[in-house]
Amino acid sequence: MSIDNAEKLKLMRESERLNRKQISELSGVPYSSLSSYENGTKEISLSAIKKILNIPRFSKYTLWFMNDQIAPESGQIAPALAHFGQEATTSQPSDQKIG
Repeated sequence: MSIDNAEKLKLMRESERLNRKQISELSGVPYSSLSSYENGTKEISLSAIKKILNIPRFSKYTLWFMNDQIAPESGQIAPALAHFGQEATTSQPSDQKIG
């Protein structure tokens, strides 16, 4: 399941409990551009991605943002709000009685 870059940016920001103004100040990416990226009205540039992922609080999301992968052993994770992992599975109830 791949999430588009606009949604990924929003998930990272919200997981870190930051607003767009704070991201703008930390990264140097203009607030108006961040709004356009998150709203999906403008495609995020490689330059903006690099600036955002260079924020120390965001570098742990680099592999997830770029490749939809994680490597916890290397400190590369998905944002808490991303619900990254296996798809939900269901199984048939057992006929076995418990207790």
